[in-house]
Amino acid sequence: QVQLVESGGGLVQTGGSLRLSCAASGRTFSNYVMGWFRQAPGKGREFVASISGSGGNTYYAASVKGRFTISRDNAKNTVYLQMNSLKPEDTAAYYCAQERLASGTFAVYRSSISAYGYWGQGTQVTVSS
Repeated sequence: QVQLVESGGGLVQTGGSLRLSCAASGRTFSNYVMGWFRQAPGKGREFVASISGSGGNTYYAASVKGRFTISRDNAKNTVYLQMNSLKPEDTAAYYCAQERLASGTFAVYRSSISAYGYWGQGTQVTVSS
């Protein structure tokens, strides 16, 4: 049974930083692409970033590229999202997700919600202006 547990959200001022963590269990972590998504009130869930199983391949939404960094520690079964230069429009619930089927060692990215089969409960990030 796959479990994903996010932490690290909170309230921060514009220009500030936060680091989100997502601890995974249930499957061999390094075999799976991990992703971060977010959902603002009244809006759909949108892709933020993904990272391949080995950590060697990352991909970002245009809105966060250059400000956010996704990384993973396979020894700790944890994926991170470092968020810098935060803006009010980054306010949302942030979710980590694990791809449905193992990509193994392939350097792939996943930006489609349908590619992910497991989701965390979400952690709230609020950026004040």
